[in-house]
Amino acid sequence: MDCIRIRNLEVFGHHGVYEEENKLGQKFVVCADIFVDLRTAGLNDEMSQSINYGDICMFMNDFMRENTYYLIEAAAEQMARALLLKFDKVLSIRLTIKKPWAPIGLPLEEVAVQIERGWHDVYIGLGSNMGDKKDYIVEAVKRMGQDDDIRIIEKSSLIKTKPYGKTDQPDFLNGVVHIKTIYTPSELLVCMNELETLAGRKREEHWGPRTLDLDILFYDDLMIDSKDLTIPHYDIKNRDFVLKPLCELAPWLRHPVSKKTVREMLDELSAK
Repeated sequence: MDCIRIRNLEVFGHHGVYEEENKLGQKFVVCADIFVDLRTAGLNDEMSQSINYGDICMFMNDFMRENTYYLIEAAAEQMARALLLKFDKVLSIRLTIKKPWAPIGLPLEEVAVQIERGWHDVYIGLGSNMGDKKDYIVEAVKRMGQDDDIRIIEKSSLIKTKPYGKTDQPDFLNGVVHIKTIYTPSELLVCMNELETLAGRKREEHWGPRTLDLDILFYDDLMIDSKDLTIPHYDIKNRDFVLKPLCELAPWLRHPVSKKTVREMLDELSAK
């Protein structure tokens, strides 16, 4: 991936666990690798198609001066998020904050924290079979878009489907939304659960009727199998109500385990 590198930017800030550090302040040194697609800018020689590294430097300088954190871990985390939100073309960031005057009572060159943060490609399954189904889904997508850490990329159409698993219940409306997010998978799960709760979902019966169902289908090409979260969704290959709207958005998307595309999975399921 293309990268703009900023090395050893000296800034002043009031960050530290000691009262003197917060009051008097000290020098910090910031390094940043800004990952961005520079192909178009390189071909056209247009500044508007790249990122002004001077603007990035001024932003980081102002951020360090205008905010106060006990930990440089927090300063790095919040600065990385602020950069991702401020500069639309930034895909991801590797950020290092060095503290050359760390008060540990021993000689050292510096203490530093380095983190990597970025936007992640995610597909969310949408479903409802209670009340105003469409309204529950539309409102959930709207609330996602109001979250600074989520960007709505594309929405599928909604399709009417028969219930799966437990069949003695009303028909569903289903769809898929493609988002970009800064959230980690576990943070995104919490966010989706909160949206379900806001829609009045009650988890009283496994596979029972629900006002809103939000499933993380894919998160980049990540594979997770934990107590609370499985990515990709464990049963996606058997769910046409997921594969059909997903195929509308990303038929080429490849399952990181089976290596089959969404189109191939849907064709195989339809053949059954």
